[in-house]
Amino acid sequence: MTATTPRFAELQAPAHWRVVDFISDLHLQPGEPATVAAWERYLARTRADAVFILGDLFEVWVGDDGQQADDAEARFEHHCLQVLRATTAARAVYFMHGNRDFLFGRVSARDAGLTLLDDPTVLDFGGQRWLLSHGDALCLDDREYLQFRAQVRTAAWQQAFLAQPLAERRAVARGLREQSEARKRSGLPYADVDAPLTRAWLHAAAATTLIHGHTHRPADHSLGADLQRRVLSDWDGAAVPPRAEVLRLQRPDGAGPVQLRRLAASAIT
Repeated sequence: MTATTPRFAELQAPAHWRVVDFISDLHLQPGEPATVAAWERYLARTRADAVFILGDLFEVWVGDDGQQADDAEARFEHHCLQVLRATTAARAVYFMHGNRDFLFGRVSARDAGLTLLDDPTVLDFGGQRWLLSHGDALCLDDREYLQFRAQVRTAAWQQAFLAQPLAERRAVARGLREQSEARKRSGLPYADVDAPLTRAWLHAAAATTLIHGHTHRPADHSLGADLQRRVLSDWDGAAVPPRAEVLRLQRPDGAGPVQLRRLAASAIT
């Protein structure tokens, strides 16, 4: 499968920003309280001027009206939005859709104080251009998923899906989660991002570094010609040891390039 170079949104960081954090793939859900707790502790402790959530904050999101129900899932979603609202009262928080929470809409973003971010977006920070993406659109070998992605990202599909009763939408979401878990148990490898397409994106965006999630394979990759990609960690608070990593950009007090570090969320200040 081939792909064209997309339009890149642009975000100019305010001059006073010195520290920027990136997280992704937390897959928050009521049945994973350790991950939820780690996320809440991180948000309460970070001193970042801005936090960028690059997709799959939630395991699933079937519409902004989910909180209208009187059940555990609705209460969980409402609680998460309250946590985000408390965070956005102190710092900027940006949210980019992932492949699990692409129906997270403007109503919930407004309620949480989040700024929705296009995928992909170029962040101009510290005199450098950083290309941000969830990363799923770059996985060209995952042909079946990309066909599904193209369908569900259309306005027509989303309108038809959101018109269904909430219970039916949640049933569809449970089915998709079960399929995903079955694939994990099968041991089949997941597609990684396509290197030539990544280089094409970086050249078109006039950037040298791509920051993305989705693959759950945190690593730093050289793409040649001073190009690189930084892959974010997924989060699992119940794993041994726990997985919860933050990628931090920090402008030095004096002259010099932006510092980039991987930090355990539990060590964040």
